[in-house]
Amino acid sequence: MKINKKFWLSIVLALVLYGVVQILLTTGALNDVYKSMFLLICVNVMLAVSLNLINGITGQFSIGHAGFMSVGAYVSAILTLDYDVPFILTILIGGLVAAVCGVLIGMPTLRLNGDYLAIATLGFGEIIRIIMLNTEYVGGASGLSGIPAKTTWTIMFFFTLITVVLINNFIRSTHGRACIAIRENEIAAEAMGINTTLYKIIAFTLGALFAGMAGGLSAHTFYVITPGSFNFLKSFEILVMVVLGGLGSTAGSIVGAVFVTLLYTYLRDFPEWRMIIYSIVLILMMIFRPGGLLGSTRFSLKKFGKKEAKANGGISDSSAS
Repeated sequence: MKINKKFWLSIVLALVLYGVVQILLTTGALNDVYKSMFLLICVNVMLAVSLNLINGITGQFSIGHAGFMSVGAYVSAILTLDYDVPFILTILIGGLVAAVCGVLIGMPTLRLNGDYLAIATLGFGEIIRIIMLNTEYVGGASGLSGIPAKTTWTIMFFFTLITVVLINNFIRSTHGRACIAIRENEIAAEAMGINTTLYKIIAFTLGALFAGMAGGLSAHTFYVITPGSFNFLKSFEILVMVVLGGLGSTAGSIVGAVFVTLLYTYLRDFPEWRMIIYSIVLILMMIFRPGGLLGSTRFSLKKFGKKEAKANGGISDSSAS
């Protein structure tokens, strides 16, 4: 069995980055603003990569990802505040509850396509937000505050690394190929015996799982969560990261998440300009690089990836790692 040099090189570079940031944080070379920025980058990478599995790889159009994030955030926060559950376990439980919500929303809605699916997922996100807004147990409009800041750089980094590795390995598996086939031509995929509804639910559930874990990590980073933090604009922001990086590209989703987070950080004193700049950037991207920043960066498997990419007009069967 041949060693995937590209994969291990990526892991080594990621660990080097982790070590450098950890040293800078330990020595105090980076203040709290930069620490929060790095933690937010990791959260956004998890969100963007998980949404890319749904939108970019499986070809669905979901704009309710913030709803799954909110489920994970509230569940993990409540388990910490009211039941004193160990931190890592709260993150995993929050992710699993979000995944269950993904199954529940996926079963009736993923038979839909295009705009209808987008409206259904948007409705799900808004339903979750309204429920949280009107439930006193979770703080209502005031949200939950006083959440212990248990998320460290080490925990956040390795959750992010595991998310990227697992999703990328799923994409490269037989199941990932089925999802890609659905994206390319759902009718043809179904004619070849692929259970399209099942694989769309699997992708949707996995995306919800990692979005829920990202929400739990975020809740234990910024002390407070409110229903307004998980509105439509948050879902739109995650979608911007994926589109900006390139639909179907895992590496592109990472780059898009980093870019949007840096933009968010450096424009925090000008919040009224943030959405305008987002819109301008997207318009320019659609004009000058419609495939996204790394939309053409894809890997091909050894034996037939290149042939398949050539047959598809240069489009490979999965995203870049």
